[in-house]
Amino acid sequence: MAAQETVDHKYVYDFSEGNKDLKDLLGGKGANLAEMTNLGLPVPPGFTITTEACQAYLATGREPDGLAGQIEAHLESLERAMGKRLGDPQDPLLVSVRSGAKFSMPGMMETVLNVGLNDQSVVGLSAQAGQNDRFAWDSYRRLIQMFGKTVCEVPGEEFEHALDEIKNAKRTHNDLDLDADDLRGLVDAYKKIFLKHTGREFPQQPREQLDLAIRAVFESWNAERAVLYRRQERIPADLGTAVNVVTMVFGNLGPDSGTGVAFTRDPASGAQGIYGDYLANAQGEDVVAGIRNTVPLQELEQLDKASYDELLGIMARLEEHYKDLCDIEFTIERGKLWMLQTRVGKRTAAAAFVIAGQLVDEGLIDLDEALHRVNGAQLAQLMFPRFQLDHEFQPVAKGIGASPGAASGAVVFTSARAVELAAEGKSVILVRRETNPDDLNGMIAAQGILTSRGGKTSHAAVVARGMGKTCVSGADEIEVNVPAKRFVVAGQTVNEGDVVSIDGTTGKVYLGEVPVMPSEVVQYFEGSLDPEHIDNALVRAVHRIMTHADGRRRLAVRTNADTGADAARARRFGAEGIGLCRTEHMFLGDRRELVERLILARDADEREAALEALLPLQRADFVEIFREMDGLPVTVRLIDPPLHEFLPPLEQLAVNVAVAQERGEDVAKEEALLAAVRRMHEENPMLGLRGVRLGLVIPGLFAMQVRAIAEAAVACAREGRVAKPEIMVPLVGAVQELETVRAEAERIIAEVVGDSGVEVLIGTMIEVPRAALTAGQIAEAAEFFSFGTNDLTQMGWGFSRDDVEGAFFWRYLELGIFGISPFESIDRDGVGRLVRIASEEGRAARPGLKLGVCGEHGGDPDSVHFFHEVGLDYVSCSPFRVPVARLEAGRAVVETGGSDSR
Repeated sequence: MAAQETVDHKYVYDFSEGNKDLKDLLGGKGANLAEMTNLGLPVPPGFTITTEACQAYLATGREPDGLAGQIEAHLESLERAMGKRLGDPQDPLLVSVRSGAKFSMPGMMETVLNVGLNDQSVVGLSAQAGQNDRFAWDSYRRLIQMFGKTVCEVPGEEFEHALDEIKNAKRTHNDLDLDADDLRGLVDAYKKIFLKHTGREFPQQPREQLDLAIRAVFESWNAERAVLYRRQERIPADLGTAVNVVTMVFGNLGPDSGTGVAFTRDPASGAQGIYGDYLANAQGEDVVAGIRNTVPLQELEQLDKASYDELLGIMARLEEHYKDLCDIEFTIERGKLWMLQTRVGKRTAAAAFVIAGQLVDEGLIDLDEALHRVNGAQLAQLMFPRFQLDHEFQPVAKGIGASPGAASGAVVFTSARAVELAAEGKSVILVRRETNPDDLNGMIAAQGILTSRGGKTSHAAVVARGMGKTCVSGADEIEVNVPAKRFVVAGQTVNEGDVVSIDGTTGKVYLGEVPVMPSEVVQYFEGSLDPEHIDNALVRAVHRIMTHADGRRRLAVRTNADTGADAARARRFGAEGIGLCRTEHMFLGDRRELVERLILARDADEREAALEALLPLQRADFVEIFREMDGLPVTVRLIDPPLHEFLPPLEQLAVNVAVAQERGEDVAKEEALLAAVRRMHEENPMLGLRGVRLGLVIPGLFAMQVRAIAEAAVACAREGRVAKPEIMVPLVGAVQELETVRAEAERIIAEVVGDSGVEVLIGTMIEVPRAALTAGQIAEAAEFFSFGTNDLTQMGWGFSRDDVEGAFFWRYLELGIFGISPFESIDRDGVGRLVRIASEEGRAARPGLKLGVCGEHGGDPDSVHFFHEVGLDYVSCSPFRVPVARLEAGRAVVETGGSDSR
């Protein structure tokens, strides 16, 4: 980067110029380095190149005007402050070049350490360190290795092979057994590898190293693994990364030096205490990469009590300042403590709830903030089952419980194999010595991750916690042999494809598949655990935050349930009614023949006979559900199947008739059935004779259902129960359809209900785009709308969910056309706009119109926030997701600054 005339726009900030609130501009790492500098903590001097510079570079392929000059000015200022020049042969200033996006992306982007070393300055570094040749050449080989892999895309395994060859020659597995001569030889080997792959010698100009490293960090924003991680974590693609240029401090100067990672609380459980890893005589990447197994942070007290005490004081100060769990990276250089990074730490779902409750107790945050700090995805993780262990299952190894959960699956040793088997629907456990950023695809595909190296702060642990994946790390009893596709533990060989089970809470590893049992959180929701009288910090924290969420939320939460059992479970989970009772599910199994007879009836008598047989069955269904939901509303959707679901398959029926004819059998009945099925066959049943259309074409069908609903409600009223039925007419596209059904329904309801006091609402499902666009007209005949966002998404986008998710969604996600499937989270700009239009125009026509949603989006956290913004009255979702929707409905109020509870 040649120096250019500076311009007005500021692209580079000294650490003393920023603060923790500038994450958009300085990235998380740069903002927090600035914050610690301003707090007076021991931070190595440096400067940050902004995310705006990265955005400009990525947009144009070149650095923005003025950036080179600003870097030069800040570098000169840094050199003056340190009394050294970058790469000076006698007394070199060395720097690290680190990425730092707004949101933490552990290991996904690039870092280069020891920038400024070359064939001359390595000698000066040795003299600077008291003629410590080993340290100097170790630092130089690290630079060539990181620079080569990061900046010039030299295959990292070639450097690893060269290192292994020298260790094997010394008959050691430990890097620390290599002396200065060994490392000098390793530098020569690394240079040859660099030359072979790049066609040039390793750059000797310190400023060229710096400029190329900065560009590499910029470009790493769009590296495949970074893009994949952003999609997984829903991080916007246009943020860019900042670049931090930091004076090097060295943890590899000898036994009085080292590096570590610390947490102010346990990121796995939330328990208070001292948690972290320390590695003497090492640089930071050794801890994260799991090259050597670390020791617990507590052991630092025996190694260097002064630094240990200082570190604990800083940890307490940072947690109080940030009012949250802090993740801290530090280095000790010959007894001097340096803080290299702090951030609000990633944590497991359990730790998130426990820590939020603790901070409320400590007066650092209030309950609104506690509610803000947890989310529905975390709550869903806590509802996953856990292992049910007995004497038959004995662990074969124990590592560190790095990310909780219970996971079983077939062992795989490469990310590619994990992705391949997961695509076939198989559960897999990814087993590695230690993962690295290139393993992200496999980590996403796997049910769990098991490593033989590393600790709670290794790459596998940090990434797994962020994704909510079960992980056991540092199980060093396991000898992993990736090329042979096997590992050996306790004298037993486990080959690829064999099943293992891992417990991310205890760190235990089992051979075979271990059965699971409900989690404590599910037991709490089902009422079998009393949160006030149980020694379980997690259950108490969940209860406390859920109670606050229920008090804050405006949206009611109903459930989608078609049976009394589902309704009862949902009510235990906190459902406040049923938002969708699918009556077509009641006609499967033994009743399918009755529906088939109804659809294929040749005259009124056959049709009436089928309806008479169905009426008592339907009435009994609704009585069961109304009893379970006593006093709560129940929205019953009139039958809405694609017609083919109740008819014999045309192709199979045709073959059967042809075979019977060939045999000379009497097939008159079958031929009549085949003719009827052919007459009613549809090329696209999802857009054919279903919903309101079926009710209008088959006389008496909807009338039978309305009568069954009304009679069931009256029967419950006579038992002293309160039934609140709401009849929902599906697939309406024109108000005239609804008016026709409503007229007949009102007549039947008046006849059945009489003076019983039962009230029945009549409304419609908004699932056809035309219905959303004519909602003002439809509202004149509807007392409520329920948005069927599954069909609204299919029809709005023009594709069938059943056909397209496996066919091309993966490619749309890969290309960034979708950030997430529109069936998982509401498409706010398209389908969401239809919901907004229908809500506004419907309520303009009928101010008291009740609005809800009953598609799958009703349980999606992000979608719940959208429905809150639009002003819906309730969401409805599967029973298991009711607690998630309750939590997110409360969070929606807090995050929009609402002050009124329901």
